[in-house]
Amino acid sequence: MTQAISSKKQAKGFTTIEIVVVAAVVGVVAAIAIPNMIGQMARYRLKGAARQVMGDLMWARMQAVSQKNEFKVFFINDHEYKLLDDDDNDGKADGGEWAEIKDIRREYHDVSISFTTNPIFFPRGSASTGTITLTNSSGSKKVKIHLTGRVKMA
Repeated sequence: MTQAISSKKQAKGFTTIEIVVVAAVVGVVAAIAIPNMIGQMARYRLKGAARQVMGDLMWARMQAVSQKNEFKVFFINDHEYKLLDDDDNDGKADGGEWAEIKDIRREYHDVSISFTTNPIFFPRGSASTGTITLTNSSGSKKVKIHLTGRVKMA
């Protein structure tokens, strides 16, 4: 039995038509996906800002319990808040008391804060109740502080 041997070598690689078809498919997929991803970014920034505020509130509660004094959170404006280790429990930042101002717009440029109260965390783990609402173009998220000191995103 003899086999027919082709005298032509088989070409390796892609033809121009194949490359153009793949580029067109990638272009169509990108045209559909990119606007959708850009729309989701505002939602991700809102969730991130809510997690940051919630984490700072939970940290303030833990510090109040471990240091056996009140920790207060003061909302300064629609994007800044101050954490205060109120050693003498007078509600003011006195000399020697630790305080830090946080600005959520450093990382989440379009998020705004509104609040019902400036929360206080007590040494036994309880807290004054309140709701912090974070908003941007994608909607809003609420962080609730319960009387028991529990901080929860709603």
